[in-house]
This record gives sequence, C-alpha cells and structure tokens, in this order.
Amino acid sequence: MTQDVVRRYHGNPVLTKAAIPYPVETVHNAAVVKHGAEYIMLFRSHLRTGRSILGLARSDDGYHFIADPQPFLTPAKEGPFAAYEEFGVEDPRISLVEGEYHITYSAYSRNGVRVALAKTKDFVELERVSLITQADYRNVVIFPERFNGLYARLDRPHSEIAPWSIWISYSPDLRYWGDSQLLMRPQPYHWDEMKIGPGAPPFKTAEGWLSIYHGVFKTMDGAIYRLGVALHDLKDPAKLLGVSDSWILQPEDPWEVTGYVHNVVFTCGAVPEADGTVKIYWGGADTVMCAGEANIAELVKLCLA
Repeated sequence: MTQDVVRRYHGNPVLTKAAIPYPVETVHNAAVVKHGAEYIMLFRSHLRTGRSILGLARSDDGYHFIADPQPFLTPAKEGPFAAYEEFGVEDPRISLVEGEYHITYSAYSRNGVRVALAKTKDFVELERVSLITQADYRNVVIFPERFNGLYARLDRPHSEIAPWSIWISYSPDLRYWGDSQLLMRPQPYHWDEMKIGPGAPPFKTAEGWLSIYHGVFKTMDGAIYRLGVALHDLKDPAKLLGVSDSWILQPEDPWEVTGYVHNVVFTCGAVPEADGTVKIYWGGADTVMCAGEANIAELVKLCLA
C-alpha cells in the first residue's frame, strides 16, 4: 500500500522551535546531508518579522538533532547578494559535487525570488557563489555528477505557459545555466494537478537517478502538499524512465495537518543509506521537521510500475 511506502519515525517531529537556542517561530523545509558520520540539517525558520533565516543542526543517527548556537545563513547586508536577500533566505538544498557541498536556496526581496548558490567543505566556512536564476524561480536541486562534462539541475520556474512544472537545465561552471527542457507537468485531476516542484536532490540507484518531488492538489479547504518520486536515466537525466502514479507521503500526523500552513509535507532533503533504505526529511505544516525512511527498491518500483 502506497500509504506505507514511507515509514514515519516514531519520535516525530525531530526538530521544533523549542529546541533552537535563538528566537524563531518555525523549523521547516530543511536540507539534510551526511558529512562523514554526522548528519547535517540546514533548516529554514521564520522570524517574528515574517522573514526567514537558515539554521544548522547536527545528529549522529539522523533522528536526534542538536542545533548550533547561532544561525548558519542570514540575509546578506552588503555586496551583490544584499539586494536580493533583503526579505529572507529559504528552502535550502545540499548536493555534494566534486568534494564540495553546494547549497541552493531561495533569495527573497522586493525584486522577486531568485535562487542563490553557496558552497562549503565543512559547514563552518561558507562562500556565496552566484545568483543562478533570474526572477521567479524556486526549488533548484543539483545532480551530484556531471553529464558529458556539464552540471545538471532540476528547477521550477513560475510560468503560465507550463504552470509550475519541473525543468532541467545545464551548466559548464555552476554559474551560468541554459539548454533548458521541460520534464514534468502537473497532471489533470491528479494528486499533483495544481503544481509540482523538485524536492530532495536526486540520488543514484542501479536503475537510475531517483528524485523526490512535491505535488499540490487544490481542494475546497485549500491546497494539500504531498510527495512523489520520479526516475531519471543514469546517463541522460533529461530522459524520464518513470514517475509514480500515486503519492508516497501525505499530511496525516497532527503537526502535518495543522500549523503555519496546514496540510503540508514538503521535502528538501533525503539521505540514501548503505542498507538500501533512504531517510527522507520533510517540513510538517511549515512549522516542524519530520523524518522517515523508505526502501529505495520499492520507490524505484513505483516509478516503473
């Protein structure tokens, strides 16, 4: 049964605002990566200004996280990023590319929303690299390997031509992107019919690159955010091998159904493990962080069914 594909951690939520040693109103939409033996979580938090910052928490087991005493990334006050981060930084993703962790995040300002790229080797020193989209892009996830010498990413522009769809783009240097192609559209009268977007960065399996994405369905009581999976060809990520027809996770627990934005499960991070499982992390109702695990082979099977 698809509702059991992702097994929720019994101790959810794994991180809440009560555990953060500085004032925040939410903890959600976190990127997670394994750095050596340590799980690193970069989480988004609303402040009482209504704007967002990024914090960092660490764990030995992927479930029990302790937040650092200070935020990890706050809006730039000077330099070329300042004008585009004025209203906050949001929804990070992390990809390990050629020995460095590349972090994409949404930069909000009076000029709209753009996606920025930063990098780190140790989650201590951080270097902002570039603003890698024009206005009105979100949800950029970078593949951890090159294809024919080019980096690849999935993204989600706002467009009335192909409403809230997933695209793929390429770059020779991670700064300048092009050769864009439309990959996936929302499906009519389907669980993701309103909009879709990349979730966690894709990870490699024997059958293909597995990506976890979010899909949104509009109801009389508002929108519901759920998660699905797609499988991309190992050598050509623009070639979709299959997409799950059903969702793998939907809001069910009280902290997913009710919160800052009700009826939301939203992922920015997943960690594949050596035992064939993947830990999936999601924001519940834009308020708390949750975790669970799934069998990778089962997710692949859903895409190929």
